[in-house]
Amino acid sequence: MTEPKYKRILLKLSGEALMGGDAYGINRQTIAEIVAEIKAVVDLGVQVGVVIGGGNIFRGLAHASNGMDRAQADYMGMLATVMNGLALQDAMRAAGIVSRVQSALNIEQVVEPYIRGKAIRYLEQGRTVIFAAGTGNPFFTTDTAAALRGAEIGAEIVLKATKVDGIYSADPKKFADAVRYDRISFDDAIAQNLAVMDATAFALCRDQRLPINVFSIYKPGALMRVVLGENEGTLVVC
Repeated sequence: MTEPKYKRILLKLSGEALMGGDAYGINRQTIAEIVAEIKAVVDLGVQVGVVIGGGNIFRGLAHASNGMDRAQADYMGMLATVMNGLALQDAMRAAGIVSRVQSALNIEQVVEPYIRGKAIRYLEQGRTVIFAAGTGNPFFTTDTAAALRGAEIGAEIVLKATKVDGIYSADPKKFADAVRYDRISFDDAIAQNLAVMDATAFALCRDQRLPINVFSIYKPGALMRVVLGENEGTLVVC
């Protein structure tokens, strides 16, 4: 049996990742493929926490939020992450993964509230924990929630799953000469304004000495290679 490099990870999964090729919403085939990648890691004995975004739902309704109070719009986005968390949990159930959804907003009829000690206990029992509703506060992104939850549960690394296979010196879709970094420091990523995660998330991970690996969730086997410590995506370190 291959030995993973990390025992406990925090996976940041954007809502957009669940869309597949659709304009908005959840593509069932795409979510099943993502869950299959997660299951392969879980089967190695890795403890997995997941922070889920809500862009696939809320940005589909973005025209409705124009001119809206920012805090109100952020709460709508948090509710979208709860919907995604439930969809992800259902897909995990179908794949044989035991999971729990914890929400930073109190919606006990639907999901249980976020309680740090209970989340850690679930992880120790081999259950995957899906963290929804961001930090529970407006003005903070789900990237920041990933950094926060990663630090709280004692994750060894935050894995940022994106549509691209790492951090580039420029947008690779616009600039053919863009170079992908294998490894970069937090300070350099912040100084160069490499907008893969927001500055608050970068700073929190830097202060907690919590590394980040940015990789493509659409690249088969990429999550497994990251967990095994192979050169995949971009590693951000102190």
